[in-house]
Amino acid sequence: MQLDFFDQTSNKIFGAKTYEEFRAAFLEAGCTKCRLSKSRTHLVLDRGNPQAKVVLIGEGPGADEDAQGKAFVGRAGQLMDTLFRKVDLDTNRHFLIINVVKCRPPENRQPMADEAETCLPYLKKQLELVKPKLLVLLGATAVKHALGRKEIESMESIVGQFFTSPDYPGITCLILYHPAYILRDPRKTPIFEQHLQQLKAYLVRERLLAA
Repeated sequence: MQLDFFDQTSNKIFGAKTYEEFRAAFLEAGCTKCRLSKSRTHLVLDRGNPQAKVVLIGEGPGADEDAQGKAFVGRAGQLMDTLFRKVDLDTNRHFLIINVVKCRPPENRQPMADEAETCLPYLKKQLELVKPKLLVLLGATAVKHALGRKEIESMESIVGQFFTSPDYPGITCLILYHPAYILRDPRKTPIFEQHLQQLKAYLVRERLLAA
């Protein structure tokens, strides 16, 4: 993003040289650029390890995340942690977890297109500073907004596949079901677990697991 001589707050955020600088500047600024800021309790920027080479991208904060100011700490996040642990993956150590939007949408609705678009520069700045080797997109909303795929025929046709995107050169992408979907339909758990096995094998092969 181009710096604005008259907007010192944005300059501090987007001019950050490290993830820690970006995080501090973003939280200090208290973004109010879209309607979601009016009903939030906390900005929810992330959870996990900024030094990791793998970033998980979800949809947006829920009630628990809004209350605690951390990503994926509610029921869906707890389920995700449990399922990842089954393949010896630690979400706090091996990944940085972020969302398309940083404020909770009312009633946990999906983010609207303009809300996601407003937040997208922050997500891209996070990725610029972290420099991940793999992006794991959790659910259709992340695919639509982070990858710009507005039309998705079905999640079944795209989950569990590794691919590249012109939007993120040099980075491999993987789409998984959102853990909230697994909560709603536990019958999909075996498929999710199979995809996690594939993820673990890829991380081991590419030596992407943080120490």
